[in-house]
Amino acid sequence: MTTEVRVPTLGESVTEATVATWFKKPGDAVAVDEMLCELETDKVTVEVPSPAAGTLGDIIAAEGETVGVDALLATIAEAGAGAAAPAPASSAPAAAPKSDAPASVDVMVPTLGESVTEATVSTWFKAVGDAVAQDEMLCELETDKVSVEVPAPAAGVLAEITAPEGATVDASAKLGVISGAGAVAAPAVAAPAAAAPAASGKDVANAPSAEKAMAQAGLNSDAVTGTGRDGRIMKEDVMKAMAAPAPAAAAPAAPRAPVPADDAAREERVKMTRLRQTIAKRLKDSQNTAAMLTTYNEVDMGEVMALRSQYKDQFEKKHGVRLGFMSFFTKACCHALKEVPEVNAEIDGTDIVYKNFVHMGVAAGTPTGLVVPVIRDADAMSFAEIEKAIAEKGRRARDGKLSMAEMQGGTFTLSNGGVYGSLMSSPILNPPQSGILGMHKIQDRPMAINGQVVIRPMMYLALSYDHRIVDGKGAVTFLVRVKEALEDPRRLLMDL
Repeated sequence: MTTEVRVPTLGESVTEATVATWFKKPGDAVAVDEMLCELETDKVTVEVPSPAAGTLGDIIAAEGETVGVDALLATIAEAGAGAAAPAPASSAPAAAPKSDAPASVDVMVPTLGESVTEATVSTWFKAVGDAVAQDEMLCELETDKVSVEVPAPAAGVLAEITAPEGATVDASAKLGVISGAGAVAAPAVAAPAAAAPAASGKDVANAPSAEKAMAQAGLNSDAVTGTGRDGRIMKEDVMKAMAAPAPAAAAPAAPRAPVPADDAAREERVKMTRLRQTIAKRLKDSQNTAAMLTTYNEVDMGEVMALRSQYKDQFEKKHGVRLGFMSFFTKACCHALKEVPEVNAEIDGTDIVYKNFVHMGVAAGTPTGLVVPVIRDADAMSFAEIEKAIAEKGRRARDGKLSMAEMQGGTFTLSNGGVYGSLMSSPILNPPQSGILGMHKIQDRPMAINGQVVIRPMMYLALSYDHRIVDGKGAVTFLVRVKEALEDPRRLLMDL
């Protein structure tokens, strides 16, 4: 008998969610009400329990997919008939598969995601000879975008590590070997499975991504409340703990001071993560490929600031999101791109591909590096829709939950260095795009207006563009149109 696992009710007015994490994989035994996966909506995180005991069959909705209410997530093959129900809770049925289990099981690279063909082994959490439980985290892989945790496919002893830390592996590579699966190690594995708080549970309680985040933030696990299965600390729990008042978290940052370059004894050599390597490669490729040029202007932000101040409370009350500056810049750029479409185009061989839509990339800094989530069809969105999309993408970027699809297909990019205090910079193109607008710090400066010196809140704007496709006239026109729209936001309403 097969039972379907479907998306539960998500809440009033919430019609879709994203599959964030699967805690089980096809073939795993599951108990009734055991957590199978976690969904994320624009408001909350929803855990999906197992509706029946048995074996997880096909996973229909993979991590990163967007699903609607009542959509099919997976199937469960129920174990037998009457005696099936107590099986997962008891330790006795565990003996059944042991007689059929192979003497050794290969640990393989899991599915890495669309278009991702290789990864780097960043950390092994177990050493050769260590006993492991099924689904216990063995190692962590890094791709050019995300980190992937590799669970043990069976219980036993880690007999061999075929891909050590730092090794680059392809999508079908073998990482290690687990021996004695289901045989001698059975008593040692059964106890932690039945009693998670046992001593060995300390090693498997927390998600490796959470351990890494706690180490970076200087947090002790005692200061973090775990919300995962059996009290397991997840990365989201660490983020919540960091958001809470915790002055101690800043202490570990003190030793990370720059060291003298001429003193080799004090140097520390750290291998670049795959994400950092990808960032470096793409940025350098951009400089090597495009004929990049930057033009500058400045904008008086007084009108936007006044409009925002006047309506921000009403806006937040009605739409449930704060009114920021990014929606104004997004709207202004979409408006200007209609007049200067080559800034929204790209070169493909000897062709120019003009886009009759705007997929706006919004550069975001994260603890692991720069990512550029894409707001699709931003030109068709309202201010509120833009603000909600930017807030949601920014949160997913900080939590490391952006999928590959969410960072692909952008046609133009916004980069706000002003949030870090940058007064002026020359942003680098995000290929194959032909334009990127750099926003900067708003600073009061004396300006000559109608023969009078007036203090105004000014911002420098920088448009970097590919001169192979965008002429100087088009670049300057684009920047002037953005300036005009921001200095008189009413122009956006009247399409002027």
